[in-house]
Amino acid sequence: MKTPITVLGLGAMGTALARAFLAAGHPTTVWNRTPGRSPELDDLGAGRAKTVADAIAVSPLVVVCLLDDASVRTTLEPAATELSGRTLVNLTNGTPLQARRAAEWAAQQGAEYLDGGIMAVPSMIGGPAAFVLYSGSPVAFERYQTDLAALARPQYVGSDAGLAALHDLALLSAMYGMFGGAEHALALISTEKISPTAFTGELLVPWLTAMMASLPGIANDLEYGAAPGAAGSNLAMQAAGFVNLIDASEEHGVDPLLLTPIRDLLDRAVAAGHGDEDLGAMVRLLLKTAG
Repeated sequence: MKTPITVLGLGAMGTALARAFLAAGHPTTVWNRTPGRSPELDDLGAGRAKTVADAIAVSPLVVVCLLDDASVRTTLEPAATELSGRTLVNLTNGTPLQARRAAEWAAQQGAEYLDGGIMAVPSMIGGPAAFVLYSGSPVAFERYQTDLAALARPQYVGSDAGLAALHDLALLSAMYGMFGGAEHALALISTEKISPTAFTGELLVPWLTAMMASLPGIANDLEYGAAPGAAGSNLAMQAAGFVNLIDASEEHGVDPLLLTPIRDLLDRAVAAGHGDEDLGAMVRLLLKTAG
């Protein structure tokens, strides 16, 4: 028999998690604050618990996927005594600090703790493109990684419980930055008789894909320092040209609010003497402790 698993929370993601466990043959117990949520899980063989304590009691592996950190605490605290000897996997989106506090609390209850960052939308769960970042108890990850693979490819990033959330939020930051730039681009070309679909497929996606090849170089410069000599696409040149992005946006009636922070950071980098360096220098300026 496969590991019995409890899923607490049946929002869109929690439901997808429960469905994936059931599809993989795990005896799965579910609980949701509103009874009867996601009735299709009943037809798939899920057991329903009336209380959180009952849900936790039937499984050695308890997966939590709720709205936020506060809802996790209010859900688990009344059933804390049931967690002793079990593994708690918290897949609720949160911050590194919240994850570390949750790990401390779980340890006080006698439970192993894993924090997770789901790098997927609900429809991707159980599919080949999804992965989940985990951090926390190495013992728990080693014991249950095969079971957790029913959801997505599990990737362990360290014993510090906050590391999964840190990686998750860093990846989301990059995603939203990319989408923000793409949305500005689409707004700009939409001011003329240009097909957004054709522009995206023929130019935008290939351009962004090509530019992503420069990311390893930026990371290398950040970690090891840039090679001696001026960068080929130095910040002084980029700052001088960036004003055209702002001016053209305003001329076409497009709000440049997504671009002005980048312009300000470029100008700050040049003023600080980094004009002959590449984009890696801007990363260091974002680190408040670096000055």
